[in-house]
Amino acid sequence: MKRSFDPAVLEMMDRPQPVSAELERDLERIRQLNRWFGSYRLVLGFMRRWLRPGARVRIVDLATGSGDIPRLITDYARKIRAQVEIDALDRQPATLEVATKLSTGYPEIYYREADILEWDSVESYDIVLCTLALHHFSDEDAVTVLRRCRELSRKFVLVSDLRRGLLATAGVYLLTALIFREPMTRYDARLSAERAFSFSEMRKLAMGAGWQNFGHRRCRVGRQAIWLE
Repeated sequence: MKRSFDPAVLEMMDRPQPVSAELERDLERIRQLNRWFGSYRLVLGFMRRWLRPGARVRIVDLATGSGDIPRLITDYARKIRAQVEIDALDRQPATLEVATKLSTGYPEIYYREADILEWDSVESYDIVLCTLALHHFSDEDAVTVLRRCRELSRKFVLVSDLRRGLLATAGVYLLTALIFREPMTRYDARLSAERAFSFSEMRKLAMGAGWQNFGHRRCRVGRQAIWLE
């Protein structure tokens, strides 16, 4: 099953648009998928290893979407009395507007409008995250994103994404036929399944980006993660 990617075809949530009920509903569905199908569990598993009580940690979340991962990490940091500062980047102003509204009461999170392929940060971070975004890029651009993750990090990097496969694709089509039936969610989820990288492709991307001695594992429900520590 070959990866299908046409840079001229954008997911609906990636298209320039104002805040709308449809966009807000789609972002809510993504948060539900993250919660139900393992992304939260995956990220928290690494945070338990990398965040220590009382520590002061700077984090960047690339392509943050509606900011659910930064809020998840902030909640955990508060629980263990660690201090975090999180820069959360996304290139879509409307998505950042939704994220900002949802993050009232989270002064630890700073939202920034930026394209991660072009963003030139003068700062480095203790932890660099990129969750469920890599499949939005061509192979070449995905290597660039992974290289930037490595360059930005002083200590840790975690990149998690979908894992392409027949069962995962069939599951997405079934899920969007029976439960997540909104047009934007259905269209984007099915396109994402076709654009996801296989397990072996993800490994090649990391090696092409100069990653060495990195971890890589299959995760539940058609997901995978690579990391540096």
